[in-house]
Amino acid sequence: MQLHPQLDDNRFPTRASAGEVVPFQAVAFREGHDRIGTELVLVSPEGETHRVRMHEGRPGLDEWVATAQLTSVGTWRWHVEAFGDDYATWHHNAEIKVPAGIDVDLMLEEGARVLDRAAADPALSAAERDTLLGAAIAARETSRPAAARLEAAVADAVLAIIDAHPVRSLVTESDEREIRVERERAGFGAWYELFPRSEGARRNPDGSWQSGTFRTAAARLYGVAKMGFDVVYLPPIHPIGTTNRKGPNNTLNAGPNDPGSPWAIGAPEGGHREIHPDLGTVADFEAFVARAGELGLEVALDLALQATPDHPWVKAHPEWFTTLADGTIAYAENPPKKYQDIYPINFDNDRDGLYREVLDIVEYWIGLGVHIFRVDNPHTKPLQFWEWLIHEVNARHPEVIFLAEAFTRPAVMQSLAKAGFQQSYSYFTWRNTREELEEFLTSISHDTSHFMRPNLFVNTPDILTEYLQHGGRPAYEARAVIAATASPNWGVYAGYELVENEARPGSEENLDNEKYEYKERDWEAHEADGTSLAPLITRLNEIRHAHPALAQLRNLELHDADYDQILTFSKHLEAAHSPTGADDTIIVVVNLDTTNTNIANVHLDLEKLGLPAASAFGVVDLLSGQRWTWRSSNYVRLAPGQAHVLHLQS
Repeated sequence: MQLHPQLDDNRFPTRASAGEVVPFQAVAFREGHDRIGTELVLVSPEGETHRVRMHEGRPGLDEWVATAQLTSVGTWRWHVEAFGDDYATWHHNAEIKVPAGIDVDLMLEEGARVLDRAAADPALSAAERDTLLGAAIAARETSRPAAARLEAAVADAVLAIIDAHPVRSLVTESDEREIRVERERAGFGAWYELFPRSEGARRNPDGSWQSGTFRTAAARLYGVAKMGFDVVYLPPIHPIGTTNRKGPNNTLNAGPNDPGSPWAIGAPEGGHREIHPDLGTVADFEAFVARAGELGLEVALDLALQATPDHPWVKAHPEWFTTLADGTIAYAENPPKKYQDIYPINFDNDRDGLYREVLDIVEYWIGLGVHIFRVDNPHTKPLQFWEWLIHEVNARHPEVIFLAEAFTRPAVMQSLAKAGFQQSYSYFTWRNTREELEEFLTSISHDTSHFMRPNLFVNTPDILTEYLQHGGRPAYEARAVIAATASPNWGVYAGYELVENEARPGSEENLDNEKYEYKERDWEAHEADGTSLAPLITRLNEIRHAHPALAQLRNLELHDADYDQILTFSKHLEAAHSPTGADDTIIVVVNLDTTNTNIANVHLDLEKLGLPAASAFGVVDLLSGQRWTWRSSNYVRLAPGQAHVLHLQS
């Protein structure tokens, strides 16, 4: 059998998060014309067995499919059983022969015998057994018309029982596969990135700055939680080196009051286990984590495995770095970028020592309440190391989540996910046209969704795309809507809600980048004067939490519009998998044009929405509150960057 989901000849387990609806697929067939059936057999981490009948997928390809919602955290085992479906074979033949008067009594006797076998199943209730035996008796009553005897043997009540308890012969089993199911936050969450040193920072009269601290940054947590975010992510919080410290806008001439890049880790005050003294103490950090927890936020911490020339590692473990022919240590480079304030780590010289050191660092921060790590540039470290580290950490702390910040080649990004990263950055920021977005959304929701969970950050301290630079507020609105609804995981870097889109000339970075200097923002003033996007972001996160269809990754479906600036997709969740007990369907229509109002006809594939063809149905725009009656084709008129987020009414 060809099984899906599986990875690289079962080299790695596939992935899911608690509550995720997972599609399964197998190829199964037999010789001749007799009918077969298939069942998905799932064994939960608790050892409970669940059986799910599979149904035929694409016609003519011997493909069998089913979906199952995996609710508990841990390793699920599954296989597929294929069998001769004796009732289905008889049913097919009888529906042809009996009306044609061919072997009528013989066919009905064979059907009765199949029903007798079905009634012997010990899993049946007494009522189910009586229904099947009654149908067998009716099939044998030669005094009745043949059509009535057949009708009794194929009644709806009989078919429902047989579907749940098939009459099986010649049973074969596939190989067993595994799915690793992780906690809900691995698969669903909204992230907000902030620099603690900027929150509460103030410029002194002499031009120097007073750094923000964990205590002042804690005051910002209420605003982050109020917008509906689930995770607050902090760049490195460790001491920053002074050797080759970067100044404003990545210059090489830092002044005495310039704080340097947080990713330039290491100073006489310590390295990866220490906190920058300007930010406070360990107790202050723990208080920040506690306050976040009170507001329903988890704290994610940056794990950047690199060092400045001032890091204690440089003297204590020079073998952890690369020494050049002239005796100097190699600086980090990503041509044409140069990182003169950073030494990259060499994992080849002291594998065991370095592995233990990193594991101890992660364990230290777990002990202080951090259970999510955003890993900086993991693609520049060995895959074997990440597979080992994540396995070791999750064996002791299964709740810990690792996010891979790897903007690199597809095979490398995907290999990091296979190696264990629960979440991954993606190419989303650079996919801006309708064609690009449709290809991207199809890939993340169908092609790689069985092992790779994308986190659609709309911006980062390193990434301010041309679309955002030149598109202004409409671009920011459109990108927020797409990210928040297309993926269960999305993220925002602070300042996005203020439409900070002025770039350093010739770069994809913000002018006066917060990576190299403090940034003072008046959040309340922008909200008061209506220039902040906080109300839109808040509403998007409210919609995400209210609609379980948006918590799923694999259910995104594209729809057509007759104008290439209009992107349309939907997410549908059947009632059987929805915590509300009802179908949940969201339709998203976005004008990607940041300059012009556009008109289009949107053409929906109603089958993908769980609706019969030619249906008319009510929709409510969850952003504006407007209501309409929609059909398969619908007129839309959208201002620059405007979107509809429509909920299909039952």
